[in-house]
Amino acid sequence: MGIILAVLLLALILGGFGFAVHALWVVAGIVLVVWLVGFLARTATGGGRWYRW
Repeated sequence: MGIILAVLLLALILGGFGFAVHALWVVAGIVLVVWLVGFLARTATGGGRWYRW
């Protein structure tokens, strides 16, 4: 019984870890798209960027 509970607990931990890693990849993709749009976009006043870095 204890082994079954340990395996189930391990499966829950690894499943949660996998979901967290997937969510981080989604966030990284969104940040990359926003960065690319900001890198390519120019302001109406000339060659300045809309971000400060």
